[in-house]
Amino acid sequence: MNLGILSCSAKCYSTRRFVEAAEQRGHNVKVVNTAKLAIDLQKGNPDLFYVQKQLEPFDATLPRIGASLTYFGTAVVRQFEQMDIFCANSSAGISNSRDKLRSMQIFSKHHIGIPATAFVREKKDVLPAIDRVGGAPVIIKLIEGTQGIGVLLAETVQSAEAIIELLQSQKQNVLIQKFVAESKGKDVRAFVVGDEVVGAMRRVAQGQEFRSNVHRGGRTEMIELDDQYRETAVRAAQIMGLKVAGVDMLEGKDGPQIMEVNSSPGLEGIEQCTQLDIAGSVIDYIAGRVDFPEIDIRQRLTVSRGYGVTELAIPEGSHYVDRRIDECGFEDKDINVLTLTRGTTVIPNPKKSRVLEAWDRILCFGKLELMRELVPAKTRAKRKADVQELPELPVAQQVLE
Repeated sequence: MNLGILSCSAKCYSTRRFVEAAEQRGHNVKVVNTAKLAIDLQKGNPDLFYVQKQLEPFDATLPRIGASLTYFGTAVVRQFEQMDIFCANSSAGISNSRDKLRSMQIFSKHHIGIPATAFVREKKDVLPAIDRVGGAPVIIKLIEGTQGIGVLLAETVQSAEAIIELLQSQKQNVLIQKFVAESKGKDVRAFVVGDEVVGAMRRVAQGQEFRSNVHRGGRTEMIELDDQYRETAVRAAQIMGLKVAGVDMLEGKDGPQIMEVNSSPGLEGIEQCTQLDIAGSVIDYIAGRVDFPEIDIRQRLTVSRGYGVTELAIPEGSHYVDRRIDECGFEDKDINVLTLTRGTTVIPNPKKSRVLEAWDRILCFGKLELMRELVPAKTRAKRKADVQELPELPVAQQVLE
């Protein structure tokens, strides 16, 4: 495998470890400075140049896009995707995870634990928002920030209001977030590769610091996650559209609360803490997936006039309840059921003999006009959140896998 690692820092620990792991496995690897790439766009021929020369072809790339280079970096990853080269993390996934508001908006649709969060613009909306997330103390976050930078703890409503007013006066967008008291000064970092957690650690803040980031002096300890935390971490990465991710969770009284998903998680802290070959797990995953580049289903749908993807909810009392999939007449309408979601469990490519239950959600591909007939008129009128009339799936490939 010819692997390209997109990194502006060839000498940093993580990049060196990925190179070492790839070479140990007999792969050819090259570190490419993302900032020195140039994107060329021509009819039917997306291309990339590196230091004024046409970039040698890679079988796969591992993006390590720094926060300061997000816009250009995701454009480069997107170019690799258009060239049908496998990227360990998609451009959409990186963009989703970098924006704290966007990521929380995406998570809020799913049955996955997150701290209550609010985003406001008007000064008069600040106090009601603080009240809705549970009152002081409250966490205030800049929408874009890494390594704990831009995360503040306001002990009182008055201090929260003053901090928010100050930040907004500086044209900063901030989130107001519930303070999970039982997890003060500690969190869990799960390193997700593909559909499994390959390592996990607990980070504990030192002294009066409430942020547990290693870059802020946090202490680490190896932990073995239970099934609930493992499943939550993997689902969070999948929802974001990431194959390689560091998922940070708070240990709330009601279970794991997703704090952040990092698309370029560092290796030094977790490898030294766990003594596991995390870099090797990433390289092995890429080698196994190199023949399956990211597919943007929305691009493919443009050549299939009248067809699309939609998710349909099956409410209690529906005539589809207690019927097998092959008894629902989907095939007669040229509709294919791609996945079935029951509670928090996603069943890919469900068997036709599977019996549907109330509040199942089925992801379908077919002719839009025929799928519209499956949605009760009353439901369409109310535009219930459970029913999407397509065609915009934020992470199309992830859903179809």
